[in-house]
Amino acid sequence: MKRTIAISLVIYVGLVMADVAAQAQQSARTPAEVYTGHFISLNKTVLAMAQEFPADKYDYSPEKGVRSFGDVIIHIASGNVYAAKAGRGEKVNWDELDPKNYKGKDQIVAELQKSINDAEATLKATPKDHFAQTPDPWFDVIEHEAEHMGQLVAYYRMNGLVPPQSRPKK
Repeated sequence: MKRTIAISLVIYVGLVMADVAAQAQQSARTPAEVYTGHFISLNKTVLAMAQEFPADKYDYSPEKGVRSFGDVIIHIASGNVYAAKAGRGEKVNWDELDPKNYKGKDQIVAELQKSINDAEATLKATPKDHFAQTPDPWFDVIEHEAEHMGQLVAYYRMNGLVPPQSRPKK
């Protein structure tokens, strides 16, 4: 009886471990999936913040010489433009979009959306084996955008607003 229980236990543990290993293999993401997921997630969050932030506060800056909320959004869009061009193999420098060319929330949000669409299309068209060789330009742009998303969170707080990431999940 004890031997039967022991054998059953070994078989059960073996089956559980095989199931865990199979699930781990299924849930393991490729580098392309990781970079694409992070890029899309960050841009989705920043776009939601840009759409939600009050239009009358787009000129808010914590002090002179620091980008306003709207300027930060355009700066993030600049990163997306760079990523799209570099991702397509174009010879490119970081050409900063001039915030003075975008008047008000609607134009700024539209430019951000346009830059996201272009960059995502390029990212999704990038051969998957590219990421096994190099994460460029995507890693740098993801890191850059994440830093500025933190800045936008601070702007929310300085204006008495709760950023979307800090709200209770429903």
